[in-house]
Amino acid sequence: MSSIGPWLLVLGAAAIVVEGTVASVWTVRLARQGRALTAMLERQRGLVQADVSRLRETLEETRRLWEPWRRALRRLRHPLVAALLASFWRRLAG
Repeated sequence: MSSIGPWLLVLGAAAIVVEGTVASVWTVRLARQGRALTAMLERQRGLVQADVSRLRETLEETRRLWEPWRRALRRLRHPLVAALLASFWRRLAG
């Protein structure tokens, strides 16, 4: 019975070495996947930032183009103008 002890020690040490090897392989694989994911996210982030920048430029251009019409539209929304237009519509209708 005394010869079983050393063999169990060797078997336990081998199991620990195998588990360490498997864990290190998984760690390396996870690190590679993490780096690849980080690179992909950075590329996507750049694309999103470019889209946001383009959207801001488009919104600014739209605001600039609507500037001359803003005063006219504000005056057309006045309640007296709306009443006058309603009066004209009633006269035309009948």
